[in-house]
Amino acid sequence: MRDLGAGFGYLVKGQRWVAGHGRSLGFGLLPGLVTLVLYVGALIGLAWGADDFVSWVTPFADGWSSPWLGLFRGFLTMLVFALGLFLAVISFTAVTLLVGQPFYEKLSADVDRAESGGDAPESGLSLGRELWISARDSLRILVRVACYGILLFALGFVPVIGQSVIPAIGFCVTGFFLAEELTAVALQRRGMELKSRLTLLRSRRAMTLGFGVPLALAFVVPLVAVFLMPGAVAGATLMVRDLLQENDEEAADAEDAENAHASVRVPQTP
Repeated sequence: MRDLGAGFGYLVKGQRWVAGHGRSLGFGLLPGLVTLVLYVGALIGLAWGADDFVSWVTPFADGWSSPWLGLFRGFLTMLVFALGLFLAVISFTAVTLLVGQPFYEKLSADVDRAESGGDAPESGLSLGRELWISARDSLRILVRVACYGILLFALGFVPVIGQSVIPAIGFCVTGFFLAEELTAVALQRRGMELKSRLTLLRSRRAMTLGFGVPLALAFVVPLVAVFLMPGAVAGATLMVRDLLQENDEEAADAEDAENAHASVRVPQTP
């Protein structure tokens, strides 16, 4: 429970950080607004055509009597839209981060400099190389998410748990991978590959879920996602520093330096 609260705390701290740095907030909103327009159009199209798609894939039900035909296809239509929304929530972050890579890299580095007193890790890679790595890793994540989504979609047909437990699991899966996408901005600057990033997040799963699940719930509302993205990147950077224990190391280094400075000033006994 403590890690869950800590993860949520980093989400709140990130929002506070960008609120206190208006320039970072303004630049961070632009990629989200562009991506939002694209996704709203896609979801409207899905809502418009989901019933036709369900009718096309269930021809065996054409002869069913009322009300069973309407209930069956209506339920499937809701599941199709829920699956689309599930994938949209996950891919929204990936696409927004890709579109806004330079903005979010700078935002994450600014958070590191503020927390460390002026230093920020750098990958040393060109922008083109960073974009390629980000796109490649995002695609790998989306494939994993799609596999989970198909499985959860199938389990949604199971009575009772399909309408209660499965949606909860779905938000947990969404939250975990949202946290991965957001922490990737800071971790890639530290030269950490996807496999290592996933291992790191699994080592503090409760903290990861505490950060990602509330964000996944908020991201269901597209406009909210746009305004939360800059703070989410900032909060993810703060969480990365905790996961890698960088704050502890810097505090220890500062304490050692202070002790060393104090020992120099201690008068020597003749």
